[in-house]
Amino acid sequence: MPKQVKAIVIAGNGTNCEREVAFACKLAGADVSDIVHVAELLAGRVKLDDYHFLNLAGGFLDGDDLGSAKAGANRLLHAKIAGSDETIADQIRRFVAAGKLVMGVCNGFQLMVKMGLLPALTGESKQSCSLTFNDGGRFEDRWAWLKVDPESPCVFTRGLDAVYLPVRHGEGKFVTDNKGTLMQLEQQNLAVVKYADADLNPTMVYPDNPNGSEASIAGICDPTGRLFGLMPHPEAYIHRTHHPRWTREDMPEEGMGLWMYQNAVRFIREELLK
Repeated sequence: MPKQVKAIVIAGNGTNCEREVAFACKLAGADVSDIVHVAELLAGRVKLDDYHFLNLAGGFLDGDDLGSAKAGANRLLHAKIAGSDETIADQIRRFVAAGKLVMGVCNGFQLMVKMGLLPALTGESKQSCSLTFNDGGRFEDRWAWLKVDPESPCVFTRGLDAVYLPVRHGEGKFVTDNKGTLMQLEQQNLAVVKYADADLNPTMVYPDNPNGSEASIAGICDPTGRLFGLMPHPEAYIHRTHHPRWTREDMPEEGMGLWMYQNAVRFIREELLK
């Protein structure tokens, strides 16, 4: 029997995009696309070791009461799995060391940076950047163009030049702890996608840049390109009918967001299951 591409989407404690993410994985060709509550992981009934593609979905983890995804990050970092001295973060680190893929979208991206999974410039799980309140001081629900860095090692954006995706966040402004971190992200081409204007030029101008992110950054990857986080929602544009102008413009059946999931499934088949 052929080996199967297995994707897992962690749900619970305020996530609300898990069904869309799981469907995107399935539509992209994953043989298994499971939605698993975080409590199942903490109970030891499900292990990340059994999967190839970890998805951290968007939502409002613990109501974002301590800041976006901060409580969720502490839970994964410190809560012990039943009958074990291991945490979910320990499983994630083993997952990453095995060459597997992780993508965090919106609240999932916030979770990754606060756990130190991104950008992991030194290979250590240490927080060096964050997502904070939008410059406009309010929740943004709009569509944005993203310019893709063609030199980025990111697995998920291979072959892509630009994508048009919805943003839905109140704390999406990307910030770094110092100019050195930002410089490294730029020099190593880890600033994978940037908010852009209609001519696909990265911009700091609102509303094309909906939150005031440093250097227009909408998403980053780690140096391996296998860990990727972004604020816009690729799972929300996987079919032409998701586009706000689908009744007025002629466009392909597949939505642009689906391309990222297809790249992930292709990588797993070619690199992990060969």
